[in-house]
Amino acid sequence: MIRKFLERFYLFLIFIFLYAPIVVLMIFSFNDSKLKGKWVGFTFKWYKALLDDTIILESLRNTLIIAVIATLVATIIGTIVAISLSQSRGFIKNFILKLNYLPILNPDIITAIALMGLFGLLTPLGLNFGFVTITISHIIFCIPYVILSVLPKLNQMDKNTLEAALDLGAKPFYAIKNVIIPQISSGILTGALISFTMSIDDFVISYFTTGNGINNLSITIYSMSRKGINPSINAISTIMFISVLLLLLLINKKSSVEKIQV
Repeated sequence: MIRKFLERFYLFLIFIFLYAPIVVLMIFSFNDSKLKGKWVGFTFKWYKALLDDTIILESLRNTLIIAVIATLVATIIGTIVAISLSQSRGFIKNFILKLNYLPILNPDIITAIALMGLFGLLTPLGLNFGFVTITISHIIFCIPYVILSVLPKLNQMDKNTLEAALDLGAKPFYAIKNVIIPQISSGILTGALISFTMSIDDFVISYFTTGNGINNLSITIYSMSRKGINPSINAISTIMFISVLLLLLLINKKSSVEKIQV
């Protein structure tokens, strides 16, 4: 009994440590004062100010566009690579898997400087720092997460599933689309969600690979922090947190319904 109580208490402390700052942020998004740590009164004025702040809204728009593009491209590429790896054997598979871990294990600053150097070399060819470079960077660091999310689902499948579909007359594209992908859809969805979250959250790589006139939300918040955080940031952070939470709840509900049906 005592051990079970301690385990639950320890878990409770972890959740408090993780989510207490978010709860405080959400509460102070309704605070009628710019002062941090001092509650003055309840107000919606920071949400109204958010709608009038063109800088934050433009940054949010850039963030969402980049995240959506990076998620779609990274999910497609990562899924294709994962399927290819599941059909591979030996040295090549192990070598590619080890390469896949590098962007994840590498400190963000190293990846950011490496990408900045690469894009700098390509500048004479017409690739200027800006929307394209930051989007490519996000695609690059999201792909490994998709591969690692999809591979476990592929490993749970019968190794001969694809080969059996081909033997029955299915074309490779048809077999992958209608036989393989439906069985690994949960892994693909997980990889897409991780990619979307990572893209929205990223600062270091975005900061080193962006150009003039293109800022995402994290860069804008960093710039504002030098002068003091605008309380509208608390408002937009609250909206984004609630949106992601609702999305996760819907996905979990859908997964539960599918398990019951199965």
